[in-house]
Amino acid sequence: MVIQKNSTTHNYEEMKNYQSEQAIGQLEKRKGGYFFLKIDAEIINQFKNKRHTRFICTLDQTLTFQCGLNHLGDGNFFIILSTKNLNAVGKNLGDIISFELLEDPNPLGVDMPEVLEALLEQDEDLKAIFESLTLGKKRNVIHSINKIKDIDKQIQKTIQIINDSTKPRPKRPL
Repeated sequence: MVIQKNSTTHNYEEMKNYQSEQAIGQLEKRKGGYFFLKIDAEIINQFKNKRHTRFICTLDQTLTFQCGLNHLGDGNFFIILSTKNLNAVGKNLGDIISFELLEDPNPLGVDMPEVLEALLEQDEDLKAIFESLTLGKKRNVIHSINKIKDIDKQIQKTIQIINDSTKPRPKRPL
C-alpha cells in the first residue's frame, strides 16, 4: 500500500497495523463531544511506542489521515473522527465503520512545512530550540504555521512561536 500525500511518497507495507470495525461513538459534551473510535489498551500496548504511537488511519478503505491517541479515562484510548472525515465517507454517529491503523513512520505525525524546513536549515539557534521541544510542541508549531497562508507571515510567526516556546508559561491565579 503506497500513500501519496503532499508530494511525499511513503511505503507503509512493512509497518505494524490493526484492522477492525465498530460503531462510531461520541464523547459527552463536557468531554469535548468528539466523534471517536475506541481502541483498547491491549491493542495499543502491542505497538512499539505504545500510547505514544502516531497512526495513519484509513476509514472504509477510502479516506486516509494522520492521527494520535487520546485517553478515554478508563485505561483505553480513542482516535478522533472529524465531522469533515465522517461526511467524506458518508457515516454518522452509531454507523458501523471499518478502519485500519498503521504506525506512522514519521515521529511527528505531520508533514513539516517547507517554510519551517528552510528556516531550520538556515538558523542553527532556531533549529536547536525546535529540536529541544517535545513532539507535541513541535506539532503545535507546525499546525500554527499551516493555518497561515502568507509566506512572509509564516516566517515571522514561525520564528515567534519557536522562540516563545522556550519561555515558561504564566501561572494561573488560584
